[in-house]
Amino acid sequence: MSEGNSAVTTVTGNPYKIVDCSREKRKGITAASLEDLTNVARSRLALPTDADITIVLEQDGTEVDDEEYFATLERNTSLMVLNGSEKWAAPGSAKTATSRYILVDNVDSAGRTEESTTRGNYHRPIEPLVSSLHNDPTHISLLGGNDLELLSDMNPDSLADIVPDRMFLEQLKEASGRFLAEKRQAQESMALLQMYASSGEMERA
Repeated sequence: MSEGNSAVTTVTGNPYKIVDCSREKRKGITAASLEDLTNVARSRLALPTDADITIVLEQDGTEVDDEEYFATLERNTSLMVLNGSEKWAAPGSAKTATSRYILVDNVDSAGRTEESTTRGNYHRPIEPLVSSLHNDPTHISLLGGNDLELLSDMNPDSLADIVPDRMFLEQLKEASGRFLAEKRQAQESMALLQMYASSGEMERA
């Protein structure tokens, strides 16, 4: 019995998933290094050979810019390939960004918050903010008043495509309201202290 010749393909490197900025093109590739992945990405996504490419994690936009960090990535990690000035955006934000801008007044004003796409001072889309907090909720303590007001007024149902966990969205909305109230109270206390300080200086004068 004769055996036929069979071709054996040797796969080098680990498997990864790459996606373009619009998430319209997705490819499965293998790469042994960040440089290797960058070269393969240019070819598979039909990018110019001289394109200025940036590789980021699709999940949260973390930049992968050295071989040491690249070596820590798990197999089948999904990576976004950014060309030139392209920027990472949270999943689902590209198709809805134009409809979810929020008009937000300053924290220390008595203004109201309303959805608007035609007038006023526009706040950044809520999707990247919610996605970032879903990855690390502790960042809520670092947010400014405008972001907290945006989150406290959000509609959890409208963000189900970004974060399916409704319980998390409800808790995030409630926590944002508490942080916002505390921030406003602190600002009022500061204003009161400044008023007392100014009055004392006037009396001494």
